[in-house]
Amino acid sequence: MAAKKTDEEKERPKRDVPIGRLLRLAKPEWRRIVLAFFCLGVGSVGTLVYPQSLRFIVDKAMGQNDPSVIDRAALFMVGILLVQAAASSMRYVLFTTIGERVVARLREDVYRAILRQEIAFFDERPTGELTSRLASDTTILQNTVSVNVSMALRSMVTMIGGVGALVWTSPRLACVMLAVVPPVAIGAVLYGRRVRALSREVQDALASASQVAEESISGLRTVRSFAAESVEARRYAKAVATSFEIAKRRAFTGGAFDFVATIAAFSVATAVLWYGGHLVMEKSMSVGALTSFFVYTLVVAFSLAAISDVWADFMKASGASARIFELLDRDPAMREGGLRPESTSGAVELEHVTFVYPARPDAEVLSDVSLSLRPGEMVALVGPSGSGKSTVAALLARMYDPGAGRVLLDGVDVRELDVDWLRCQVGAVSQEPLLFARSIADNVRYGKPDATMEEIEEASRTANALDFVRRFPDGFDTLVGERGVQLSGGQKQRIAIARAVLKNPKILVLDEATSALDAESEHLVKEALERLMKGRTTLVIAHRLSTVVDADRVIVLDRGRIVEEGPHKELLARAGLYKKLVEKQLAEG
Repeated sequence: MAAKKTDEEKERPKRDVPIGRLLRLAKPEWRRIVLAFFCLGVGSVGTLVYPQSLRFIVDKAMGQNDPSVIDRAALFMVGILLVQAAASSMRYVLFTTIGERVVARLREDVYRAILRQEIAFFDERPTGELTSRLASDTTILQNTVSVNVSMALRSMVTMIGGVGALVWTSPRLACVMLAVVPPVAIGAVLYGRRVRALSREVQDALASASQVAEESISGLRTVRSFAAESVEARRYAKAVATSFEIAKRRAFTGGAFDFVATIAAFSVATAVLWYGGHLVMEKSMSVGALTSFFVYTLVVAFSLAAISDVWADFMKASGASARIFELLDRDPAMREGGLRPESTSGAVELEHVTFVYPARPDAEVLSDVSLSLRPGEMVALVGPSGSGKSTVAALLARMYDPGAGRVLLDGVDVRELDVDWLRCQVGAVSQEPLLFARSIADNVRYGKPDATMEEIEEASRTANALDFVRRFPDGFDTLVGERGVQLSGGQKQRIAIARAVLKNPKILVLDEATSALDAESEHLVKEALERLMKGRTTLVIAHRLSTVVDADRVIVLDRGRIVEEGPHKELLARAGLYKKLVEKQLAEG
């Protein structure tokens, strides 16, 4: 399924990235670039001197009938070749390593830019698309800022030097050879524009294919449970086929240009030999001069062909990297910075909050909601599915900002607080906690990277996790697998609780943290949660009566509005929505 675009994105045309901006990525490597340019100059001079050595051998050495002169000339040519080969190799190594450094730095910058974006940004963009930008798009840039720059500069230098040598050797013959340059140059520009547009389409199609693959692989258990492997395979094949068709059009475009360019190049070579042969017969030109002229013609032809290819690659990069720079240039809706109080009491308040998700602007989730959580209070939030319970929790951690109204912490609008500081004050344990494909210790210390092993063990003990972790052969070094797949639901919950214990937040959000567990796991998790909640302001989102009865207050949401509020027993006596929810649960239980 394609990502849903915002109105702003639909109206804004995709702008290609100027070549200059791509090249500026290499600016931090200027010292290596200077050395690479030196090697480039040496190698190009060697290339241009070589044909003159041929001219000397043909016209001078052979004319003197002295083998020693030929030997010395040949040794001189070998020396030039060795210097030229060494300089060219060093140039290639330098420009390639420069490109690797630039792309590594670019990938880091793009990844940081992605992580800085607000949650709404990810609601509108598939994960597969973003990972494709990090992988395939940056790879295209790698060639642009490294090898292609090297080839372009080398070809430019040798072409300009070669043209100068052609004019110096024979102005009349040079006019014949240079007649083909303008049409080839114009053709290269037109070809480049077409390739740029097609490359942009190819990268977008590949991103869509990556999205399908990422979605299917991450949800493989669901795919298997519905025996839908063939369906997903067809979806991916269709996405790949789309990108292939566009790439095929790009290939045919390149083939047509190569066909015309090859005919032009060989036609010029033929014309040079034909006209040059007449000049030799007229004694207007020596055989050695014609030989060197022909070699210079080949040098210019190859350089022009290389420039055309590199220009096409530059156009590919310009089109394909548009989204890379779009990510780098995008200002997150939630800026860093703001107030960082020394401490917080944990008093939370929502004042007349109205909210819609940016990806679903027509569906109001919360409507004029006002509620408060006193420091250290446990408040339960209940209601039918889709009533807005999890949205309230997301607003507390400022995953989103309300469209109207305010969210306050200790009387301060959370929009005035530093986002990172605020989120350090809020801990969450959800129904399906996300564990990373790392060790148990790494997952526990995620909220406190500098935690000691003793702190990790103590947090795990508080979360009723220490015993089962110690039973694993590798203990805290046990790898949990992708999304914690190697652990049971109760074990994942207790690791998530240990993570929250170590983070030590002032505000705790429990989003249906025990609803998917068996009775034994629920008992252990609930016991751990009770320890965790002590001294903290706690918002509990739950369906289970066992979680709600201990709350200081219960707030009932329905269709984005608060319809009831009060202690558990008081709400049961009112015979309202809350009582209906409890009776339904008891009937189902």
